Amino acid sequence: MLVGNPEEFHVGGHFQRAAHSLGSFVSVCDVRAAYIGSRWMRAIYWRWDRRPLRLARFSQELLAMCYREKPTHLLTTGLAPVRSQELAKIGTEGVLRLTFLTDDPWNPVHRGRWIDASLREYDHVFSPRRANLKDLGNHGCRQVHYLPFAYSPDVHVSTAKDVNGTDVEDVLFAGGADLDRLPYIRALISAGLKVALYGSYWDRYADLQPHWRGHADLATLRRMTPAAKIVLCLVRRANRDGHAMRSFEASAMGGCMLAEDTPEHREIFGPDGEAVLYFRTVHEMIDQTRWLLERHTERKRLAATVYARITGGQNTYADRLKTMLQFTR
Repeated sequence: MLVGNPEEFHVGGHFQRAAHSLGSFVSVCDVRAAYIGSRWMRAIYWRWDRRPLRLARFSQELLAMCYREKPTHLLTTGLAPVRSQELAKIGTEGVLRLTFLTDDPWNPVHRGRWIDASLREYDHVFSPRRANLKDLGNHGCRQVHYLPFAYSPDVHVSTAKDVNGTDVEDVLFAGGADLDRLPYIRALISAGLKVALYGSYWDRYADLQPHWRGHADLATLRRMTPAAKIVLCLVRRANRDGHAMRSFEASAMGGCMLAEDTPEHREIFGPDGEAVLYFRTVHEMIDQTRWLLERHTERKRLAATVYARITGGQNTYADRLKTMLQFTR
């Protein structure tokens, strides 16, 4: 039983396809149902304890599905809208309860008391950020494991041949306009580079709005990621990330990666210059960007190397699901 968003660009959809590829039968409980309702009521509930409007009903419906379908495993993704009392009852049915935390539960944007209680009910908690592991253990979670993000080989592919020369950007970044990211993007623009921004909130800033290309769907990212000269990979600091979903996805799409220097990125990509270039500061990012823009052959080598490293290294969501199941046997 999978609890998540089954759309093709969400982790829930990635795990659904992964389960099918492994020959598993999977039922899906779509988390979007927990957020249905009037906008003002949803806002009130969110401000109060980050609570989805239909949290109770969604949790009860999930419990009823488990009673009816009798799954062996329950896998929830993200900060899934499932209450602790229903998780406890699902556990008494002999269902092994797993969760993959795509976000940091201690990020103030997500923090809620109901989430705190639910986390303690899972048999295994998997997190793609090492910064969360000690906190989760101290919180009372039973079994805590580090498990990185991944890519889906059926959707994270390259279609760069569809891009003509006029569309090529110097630097592409896909992700939200977090405050700590603004200095990096502004420095690139000030350096006179052609920058394309995809994601939320960039249009709120007058100086960045001209570079905003909207909310990219997978078809757009499949075209533009390998076509851009450089793909910038920034982590989300409010989440205490050491890597991001794009770390794997953009690599599998054939991007030339300029990545924020973190221990997790070093573990994934190897040393500086092998498959990606790293930076720690805004000045280092600009220096590395200029160096890469002058070296077409090196950009192609890096893109090919990181593609081979990620796609050849058991980094699919099916691989991650197999790891989860190995932990729980």
